[in-house]
Amino acid sequence: WREDLALTRQAASDRAQVALTYFGQAPEVWWKNEGRSPVSAADFAANDRLQSMLMAARPGYGWLSEETDDDPVRLSRETLFVVDPIDGTRAFIAGEKTWCVSVAVVHRGRPVAGVLVAPALGEEFSAASAQPALKNGKRIEVSPPNALEPLKLAVAEDVIKSLPPEHRNSIHRVRHVPSLAYRLAMTADGTIDGTIVKRNSHDWDLAAAGLILQRARDRTGVA
Repeated sequence: WREDLALTRQAASDRAQVALTYFGQAPEVWWKNEGRSPVSAADFAANDRLQSMLMAARPGYGWLSEETDDDPVRLSRETLFVVDPIDGTRAFIAGEKTWCVSVAVVHRGRPVAGVLVAPALGEEFSAASAQPALKNGKRIEVSPPNALEPLKLAVAEDVIKSLPPEHRNSIHRVRHVPSLAYRLAMTADGTIDGTIVKRNSHDWDLAAAGLILQRARDRTGVA
C-alpha cells in the first residue's frame, strides 16, 4: 500500500492548504443533522478537490466522505477512500488550530493506509499496514503505562463529571479537542494517554486515525 499512502499524503497535504486559505477568514457556515453539526465552505472546497484528485488517480476505488452524498456503488468495491475533509469543523470555525484533513484507504473493510494533516499546526501523521506510524516523518508511539501518574485524557468536561469519583480522581483532564481524529493522533504520539470515543462517531472520523493509533500501539506492544 505504499503507492496509495504516497497518493493520500499528497492529496491530503495539498487539500489541507486549500482549507487553510479559509482558516481565520470567517467562511460561510451551514448547519446539518438538525442543527447539531456545522459545515463550512472550506469543508466543501477541500472535499471537492480531494474527490477529484483521488478518484482520477484510482477510478476503480469507492468513495465515502462526510461531505458527499453516499453512493451505494461503494459497497461493490473492495477498496475505497474514506475521507473527512475537515475533522474538527467547530475548532476550525472558532479559530483553533486543532483540526485536520483525514484520508484513509480501506480494503475489504480494514484501513490499510491513512493520513492526517493539521496544516495550522504544521503536522502530518501517517501509517500503513505493516509500516510504522509517523509524525512529520519520524516514528511515534503511544505512552507506556504508568500506574503512579494520573491518566492524561482529552475529554469533554461533562464526560468527566459523569464518571464515578474513584475514576475521576485518577484522571488529569486535558482540554477537550473537537477533532476526534486529532485526539487519536495525540494518543498515538504520546502527547496524551487517551480519549473517549462516543457512539455517534463515524468511519470518516476513525479510519485514518485508528490505523495510525494501531501502528503506534503495535510498536510498543501496549494493549
